[in-house]
Amino acid sequence: MAGERGPVVTVLVGVLSAIGHIGYEPDWECERCREPWPCPALRRIPRDQLDPAALIRMMAFLVRGAIRDLRGRVEGPEPPEIVRRFFWFLPLSDDEARAIARRLR
Repeated sequence: MAGERGPVVTVLVGVLSAIGHIGYEPDWECERCREPWPCPALRRIPRDQLDPAALIRMMAFLVRGAIRDLRGRVEGPEPPEIVRRFFWFLPLSDDEARAIARRLR
C-alpha cells in the first residue's frame, strides 16, 4: 500500500491508523465506529492539525473509488454527496461538487 500510493498518502494513512478511524472499499465505513467514512471522529480533528494540501491529494485518490463503489446503491449517496463527504474540509458548493463528481466518473 505505501509504495503504491506515495509518501503523502502513506503519512496520512499512518495518522489515520494511529487514531483508528480508517475506511475501506467497497463499503467506505469507518473500521472503528462504523459511520460513513470519512467519519465524524476524523472530521473533528482540528484543521490546524491537518495538512489541507495532503488531504486534497489523498481524498482525490480515494474519492473515485468511493464513487464507483457507492453510487447506485439503494438509499446510497449520489456522486456529488460522496465528493462533499470526502472533501468535508473544503467549502464546496453543490455545483462544484457535481462538476467534480462528473469528472471523476
